Amino acid sequence: MAQTNINIRMDENLKKDFDGLCGDLGLTMTAAFNVFARIVVRQRRIPFEISMDIPNTETVAALEEVEQMKKNSTSSKGYTDVDQMMKELLT
Repeated sequence: MAQTNINIRMDENLKKDFDGLCGDLGLTMTAAFNVFARIVVRQRRIPFEISMDIPNTETVAALEEVEQMKKNSTSSKGYTDVDQMMKELLT
């Protein structure tokens, strides 16, 4: 199928943010616009939302706490057996 070019005008910061998000999703901006166009044409409406899971403040804090604990720990015991871990936790 023949290809054609289109030009889209948008705010410079929006373009930068959009390009970054597309990259995070594993897409180029061209691929994202093509996905959008194909689905709009197929469904004859704007039917979808593409988003990333963004952790809430509590989750971010918990993840940071775990990372800090890893950095501060001189030795960390690992388990390969759940029963052994539970036995040590309960004693």
